[in-house]
Amino acid sequence: MPKAKLDHAFCLTAQCAPGKKKTDYYDETVTGFVLECRSTGGKTYYLRYQDQGGGQRQHKIGGFGDITFAQAKKAAQRYRSEVVMGGDPLAAKAEARAVPLYAELAAMHMADAKLHQRSYSTTEGYVRNHIVPRWGRTRLTDIDSRAVAQWLASKRNDGLSPATVLKMKMIFARSFELGSKWGVAGCERNPVRAVETKAVNNARERYVTAEEAARLVAAAAASRNKQLSAIVNLLLLTGMRVSELLSARWANVDLDRRTLFVPISKTGRSRHVPLAQAAVDVIAGLKRGEFLFPNPRDPSKHLTTIKHGWHTVRDAAGLPDLRIHDLRHSAASFMVNSGVDLFAVGKVLGHANVASTARYSHLANDTLLAAVEAGAKKQAAA
Repeated sequence: MPKAKLDHAFCLTAQCAPGKKKTDYYDETVTGFVLECRSTGGKTYYLRYQDQGGGQRQHKIGGFGDITFAQAKKAAQRYRSEVVMGGDPLAAKAEARAVPLYAELAAMHMADAKLHQRSYSTTEGYVRNHIVPRWGRTRLTDIDSRAVAQWLASKRNDGLSPATVLKMKMIFARSFELGSKWGVAGCERNPVRAVETKAVNNARERYVTAEEAARLVAAAAASRNKQLSAIVNLLLLTGMRVSELLSARWANVDLDRRTLFVPISKTGRSRHVPLAQAAVDVIAGLKRGEFLFPNPRDPSKHLTTIKHGWHTVRDAAGLPDLRIHDLRHSAASFMVNSGVDLFAVGKVLGHANVASTARYSHLANDTLLAAVEAGAKKQAAA
């Protein structure tokens, strides 16, 4: 083991001893600091040391032509201090390499979501189109809150709605939550959760009046889509979610008891939807098969969307701002304004908690006014 006072001049001229494949020159001042000279002409700086178990370890600092001697020596001194204090530079390096890229965590997240999440396609779309393109090649420990905050801000500047950006953040944060649960290296902290975002109130209140509902029903009846009239009528009469209605099976319909069974809803629970006589009449007029609304191209499958027909019908009815989900809100408003209490409305709509139904409480104003008017008239008469 030849020793030398390593400096730039020595390293510049040092060569491999004749007849050998490599020659190691150990520095006289920094213990374990080595210049390895190979017969091929290559030279590399290393730090050699013993780990806590007494094993010989070698940590590569850098190639002679890649870093300066001063940089190499400074790194050797730093690593040597780490060894003296009981550390292991190679172990730290191996630990850092064990931290996966976000793309790997995203793949695990999607595999889990596919098993448990009903809205898998939505989550997968956010991850594939937005999160992975930016963070896929980044190690989890290199993702910091400041960079995430700047990225989310840039998404808002690109024109995405606040609700969309918030959804993106929630999915990104969920990846780290799952990683922590599974013990994935680099998920000990969640850099996304630390990012502050303003609460988004995207609750939209749009209810059709009785006159608007009549126009909409008439426009649906005139549609070339022969299923659309029944769909619009039933959405207004039942308050069902459109996905629940389109996937409804005849096997789950009981016209005698006037109920439609929904095996699984958005809340993850099953429920029985009560059917008004008008709804029973609409369903009774449908063609029997496996589904109430079969896919025209493949009757063994149900209809999945009415987007094109819906846009045509709402425009024909003069309601261009109306969303299909607004029919569910409208069904609730008709019930509330008819004096039905909020608990019953919530049961009809299949809400998981009272808070979901509470948004309709202000709609009872007409009923409440009628109540106080009746009380006032009774008092006046007395």
